[in-house]
Amino acid sequence: TRIEDKDVRRSRRKQWSLKRMALWAAIGLSGVLLVLPFCLLLIYRIEAVKPVSTIMLRESLFGDGSRREWVTFDEIAPSLYQSVLMSEDGLFCSHGGVDWDALNQVIEDALDGEKTRGASTITMQLVKNLFLWPERSYIRKGLEIPYALMAEIILSKRRIMEIYLNIAEWDKGVFGAQAAAQYYFKRSAKNLQRRHSALLAITLPNPKGRNAAKPTRGMNRLANTIQKRAQASGAYIKCLSKPA
Repeated sequence: TRIEDKDVRRSRRKQWSLKRMALWAAIGLSGVLLVLPFCLLLIYRIEAVKPVSTIMLRESLFGDGSRREWVTFDEIAPSLYQSVLMSEDGLFCSHGGVDWDALNQVIEDALDGEKTRGASTITMQLVKNLFLWPERSYIRKGLEIPYALMAEIILSKRRIMEIYLNIAEWDKGVFGAQAAAQYYFKRSAKNLQRRHSALLAITLPNPKGRNAAKPTRGMNRLANTIQKRAQASGAYIKCLSKPA
């Protein structure tokens, strides 16, 4: 009986030890998931730093390589960031990283069993590209929210847009506004016309399924809408103005 009691106590101690190890591992992982992006975002505040996305890293290591030429915010045609903002996130200048109304609607639709639409802001897409993986999951979405809130505290809206437009994927291996402008229209990002910008903006949600240089009839209709909105976007893009 004493031997059995010792065995039971030994087994319980072993189980507790494993649980404690698992707890510390979870705490450590949580710390890394929060601290590492925070430290990187602080580094990305420095204008001379040119961040890369996780997809760019994967392409460089395992794919055919990536094409990207960094350009500053002032080297990007205003029509491009106007078009991207109006296409991807019309409330970019007014939210703090997360569009809570849109997110709540998505959650309600999911609970009701309805097909959900995307509720990602440009900031959420930025942190996804910088720190997370492209495949959709609830875990990824859950991480996007605190990362986006963190990014909005550390980075200016102008810097967020600059980084986003330099790491966004416009085709397989084609990253950033400069590479996309040259790839599709044989010109620099600074010399994009409004039509080019609208077509590039509507390509972003499906970069491998849409060709900005050879738009379908549906793409042209959508580009018409985005082009008109971009031309009237003055009140929506004040946060992107150059600091005095």
